[in-house]
Amino acid sequence: MFWNFVKIFLISMVPLIELRGAIPISQLWGMPIIWSYIVCIIGNMIPVPFIYLFAAKFLEWGKDKKVIGGFCSWCLKKGHRAGKKLSDKAGQRGAFVALMLFVGIPIPGTGAWTGTLAASFLGFGLKKSAIAVMAGVLLAGIIMMAASSLGVALL
Repeated sequence: MFWNFVKIFLISMVPLIELRGAIPISQLWGMPIIWSYIVCIIGNMIPVPFIYLFAAKFLEWGKDKKVIGGFCSWCLKKGHRAGKKLSDKAGQRGAFVALMLFVGIPIPGTGAWTGTLAASFLGFGLKKSAIAVMAGVLLAGIIMMAASSLGVALL
């Protein structure tokens, strides 16, 4: 069981999969839902300060490089688009709630990685970004717990 917790912890750190994939996997493996939720939240949040502090700088540096340029440019466009979409819809005052909902609604491409990158482009401070992303991750985790529990019950 310990190694399954390690696996879902690591899965929840992977971009695009995050806890949205890790929680359902934990339920397929028959793991306790509350402990899975806690482990996945922690795993999903560990990259957030690193993304905020270093991702935009790395992507800007790498956008002109031969091997990684395409990927870096794609990530920059995605982060800028997400940031613009958030600020256009919510304005500066509602951006915190919009960021939380952006991260919290579990659809592809709207998790903690993209949300943190968008927050860094919007000029949110690290603390404000981390709190909004954490609230969103908690919400996404609750939604995925409910969906996974329902899915397992239907099997």
